Amino acid sequence: MNRILKIIFVALIAKPVVLILLGLNVLHREKLPKKGPAIIAVNHNSHLDTIVLLSLYPLSLVHKLRPVAAADYFLSNSIVAWFSLNVIGIIPLARKGAAKRDLFSDCHKALDNKDILLIFPEGTRGEPEVTSKPKRGIYYLVKDRDDVTIMPVVTHGLGRALPKGEALLVPFNCDVVVGDAIDETTSSTELMHQLSECYKEQLLQCLTYHENS
Repeated sequence: MNRILKIIFVALIAKPVVLILLGLNVLHREKLPKKGPAIIAVNHNSHLDTIVLLSLYPLSLVHKLRPVAAADYFLSNSIVAWFSLNVIGIIPLARKGAAKRDLFSDCHKALDNKDILLIFPEGTRGEPEVTSKPKRGIYYLVKDRDDVTIMPVVTHGLGRALPKGEALLVPFNCDVVVGDAIDETTSSTELMHQLSECYKEQLLQCLTYHENS
């Protein structure tokens, strides 16, 4: 039932919103992972980030894309919680109070199920179109696994279309740039450096970045 709800949401809301209201320029879409276990590591400026990534997948695969989201935010309201869990299919992550051994247990279950996790390494939405330093949580998720591919993705323009704290979507041209997979990470420092460098390189490929420079 949840799979059907997600397909309906993406088909009737996510894809039309992206197609009609956003002038979306997508580079290297073919690099997006089609099967898991995999992680899409994307910068985070807007709730539109998740909707846009869902819209880029065929309806036959959207159920495999599992956004990892803060439990204290998305489960604090019963209506938002139901929608987030049953329609979007989030994996709630407790940012406070969870034991380290349990923190990523649901993420590992999803990866074992060959799902594709959508993770925001910055941890939270920042200022519009400002990419913050990635946090190390993604490293601790993958450090004991050699079967997971990390795919860096950069979006630009979505922070202006729907900034943090705003409820009204404003049409803007936006970019999505898919990078090359990161397959080997020997330390958290190395992975954070690789992600940061990938984001910088991909940002330079965004048309809207140059328009606003």
